Amino acid sequence: MSFFDHHYNDQTARERMVRYQLEARGITNPRVLDAMRKVPRHLFVPPERVYDAYSDHALPIGEGQTISQPYMVGLMTELLDPAPSHRVLEIGTGSGYQAAILAELANEVVTIEREETLSQRAREVLESLGYRNITFVVGDGTEGYPPLAPYDGIIVTAGAPFIPQPLIEQLASGGRLVIPVGHRYEQVLTVAEKDEQGNVHVSEHGYCVFVPLIGKYGWQSETDGEWEPEGVV
Repeated sequence: MSFFDHHYNDQTARERMVRYQLEARGITNPRVLDAMRKVPRHLFVPPERVYDAYSDHALPIGEGQTISQPYMVGLMTELLDPAPSHRVLEIGTGSGYQAAILAELANEVVTIEREETLSQRAREVLESLGYRNITFVVGDGTEGYPPLAPYDGIIVTAGAPFIPQPLIEQLASGGRLVIPVGHRYEQVLTVAEKDEQGNVHVSEHGYCVFVPLIGKYGWQSETDGEWEPEGVV
């Protein structure tokens, strides 16, 4: 038992997180709420931030990346609405927390991270928790992962200037893509749904701020804010 587990009831913290940060703000999907009650968020943050793990804000995890605010994880997951039979692609493994939530809800999760250090750290935590339905990939997430496409759902945990065209192409008919789209320092949470004829329907769900999506079909660098990549507006 860790020092944190001995001195702090993380189950109570998770219940309070769900009640006051998710349910109070309109997250209603019972499967999403149950998953967020179950996954021990404090295991996905740096040791010096465990007491802040269930707070209502994002936290740094190293390599210039963050673990998203609990509410944003809940909202994006609810918008994605993964079913038990789904294969889901996550762009931006980060801490691995979002992947854990998805693994509770979907049949298979493929998660891509461009920073190998973060990918390995997330893999170690997730495997220690017993998750066996997650495939880890190190690479450019803006290109998706064609070998296991198509995907019933795609979730992007970084801000993009456009919806990357490869992600649209790898989305299954009837599938849904959730992605922050917009300027370098402010985005709109966007959902793109592909119908059975292959047409894409886009809806917007409020403002948000994420770290930049770096790659061939995203921002070219951490500070880039002018280049317009090939993609869907």
